Amino acid sequence: MEKLIITAAITGSRMTRDVAPYIPITPDEIAQSAIECWDAGAAIVHIHVRDPKTGLGTQSLDVFRQVVEPLRERTDLLLCLTTSGIPGRNLAIEERLKPLELDPELASFDAGSINLGGSAFVNTPEFLEAAAKSMKEKGVKPELEIFDVGMMVTCLRMRDQEYLEEPLHFQFVLGTPWGSPATPKSFLHLYEHLPEDATWSIIGIGKGHLPMAMMGLILGGHIRVGMEDNIYYERGVLAKSNAEFVERIVRIAKEYGRETATPREAREILGLREQ
Repeated sequence: MEKLIITAAITGSRMTRDVAPYIPITPDEIAQSAIECWDAGAAIVHIHVRDPKTGLGTQSLDVFRQVVEPLRERTDLLLCLTTSGIPGRNLAIEERLKPLELDPELASFDAGSINLGGSAFVNTPEFLEAAAKSMKEKGVKPELEIFDVGMMVTCLRMRDQEYLEEPLHFQFVLGTPWGSPATPKSFLHLYEHLPEDATWSIIGIGKGHLPMAMMGLILGGHIRVGMEDNIYYERGVLAKSNAEFVERIVRIAKEYGRETATPREAREILGLREQ
């Protein structure tokens, strides 16, 4: 079985300290948390950044740069930068795609619209086509974020239309309030649609965090963990760092007999260029 790629999702765009007291907010905190995850065994970090005034997500290129530059100086992590902005605020296409100017190896590609965070997270065909074109031009691999089966079908159609290039890389996001539930049955329905040469990773939101990670482990996929997706290490116990989640998956994978991938090995598995 392929080595296991662990992605750490350091901070989302909405949760604030009153809800998640340990979540990284400032560029220094986000970068430091990513470095801790790298030390713990993560090969990829999924990066949102926060507006220093509001604490909410921003697509500011300058703020992204304050995180990206120290990570490139101090680690060999693969960087996956978000193009989602803040779900529900639905920023302009140009603003959402700004982080691509920093030439990350990966960028998120939310493959359809969905109710999220109390409002609609809109990803129009116009946005998806613009994102796919821009990523292709810059040599950035789309991380195809799949919340339900319709988004899977959209990606396969865009592949057939040559907007997306094979091999595709999917990130299944299960357990959001309005998306596919974080259950084995739900995931296996999505799994049936995977192209043979595709790679994939899985997220379980909230209480689905660890169960879905186990689906990734046993079925040969990869795993994303972190405070963007879940702030509790166990029932009623807040995680105090993102590295805690990474350390747990490394430990479980070792017991299972599956080695974890270094960033260099992850690049080979995903067919990515060396930085």
